Amino acid sequence: MRVHNFNAGPAVLPEEVLKEVQLNLLDYKGNGLSVMEMSHRSVEYGEIIEGAKAAIKRIMGLGDDYEALFLHGGASTQFLMIPLNFCPDDKVANYINTGAWATKALKEAKKIGKQMHVVASSEDKDFTYIPKIWHLSENSAYLHITTNNTIRGTEWKIDPDVPADVPLIADMSSNFLSRPLNFKKYSLIYGGAQKNIGPAGVAFAVIRKSLMEKQNSGLPTMLDYNTHIDKGSMFNTPPAFSIYVVGEVLKWIEKNGGLEARAKYNEEKANYIYNIFDSSEFYRGTVEVEDRSYMNVPFRLPSEDLEKKFIAEAKAKGMIGLKGHRSVGGCRASIYNSLPMKAVQDLAQFMLDFEKANK
Repeated sequence: MRVHNFNAGPAVLPEEVLKEVQLNLLDYKGNGLSVMEMSHRSVEYGEIIEGAKAAIKRIMGLGDDYEALFLHGGASTQFLMIPLNFCPDDKVANYINTGAWATKALKEAKKIGKQMHVVASSEDKDFTYIPKIWHLSENSAYLHITTNNTIRGTEWKIDPDVPADVPLIADMSSNFLSRPLNFKKYSLIYGGAQKNIGPAGVAFAVIRKSLMEKQNSGLPTMLDYNTHIDKGSMFNTPPAFSIYVVGEVLKWIEKNGGLEARAKYNEEKANYIYNIFDSSEFYRGTVEVEDRSYMNVPFRLPSEDLEKKFIAEAKAKGMIGLKGHRSVGGCRASIYNSLPMKAVQDLAQFMLDFEKANK
């Protein structure tokens, strides 16, 4: 029996996709070998990776003016790659700091000696809201945001406006393809796959081709986006099996109504939990209501002892991953794209029952 998986990542995958992968695990579509054993230079694997790249752009509504890449190193490597590639010495890297991962991203720009400027931050209130006002520096190389904050549970509900000559760059690791966005406003979107679109081991980047015209020269080979564009994400051996699974998840998204359907489904799931917060004095949400994430829902109970009891009893009932991040404590339900509605319904009922038994 499968559990209800509320882990923040690696996260739940669609059961339909897991069964398809299982079916083809030993013998991929009659080729006599697993994708894990397949040469990444083969025609068969070329169809897999090119199909996945095309599907990402198709779902996002993007055309030939964008490149889709699959990369090693997670989003964390791109924290370094972005300023290295796109912030020349006479310009300033601009960041909006909305949480731990945004903080890590801006620190990488500092580490390599780039001029950088925090144009807005929600650190003054422990990252419990999204800043609404910001001012770019002069000579801005780009504006970087983190669209969803996994640890604190806030999410951007708008696509920020920037001047035409300032690229907008976003880490979308934890809400990528969870709802429609104006993706064309962004020059670079990147993230780890292991929350909404696949397993751990692969990162994605979707880059506007015109951004590459602003790229710095003389970069280390593996940290140069052009290396991976020129070689079709196969300069070295890619994380082949993870990319294959991502491709299957993308097919599942398209088959099940695309981003409009995901948005409706994800909002409905989140509201099962948020409605409990709003009608209870036992459970307490931890972020500003207007900035609540539809992907990660942190919450507190009246005491840490009750939180430990809640997590233990939920696990005994087949609901795992509800412990909050170690840096903030409490509880957290991560309710990504692939989490079934029944999981959230069962969690909501458990929350009501637990409150009644422990008031």
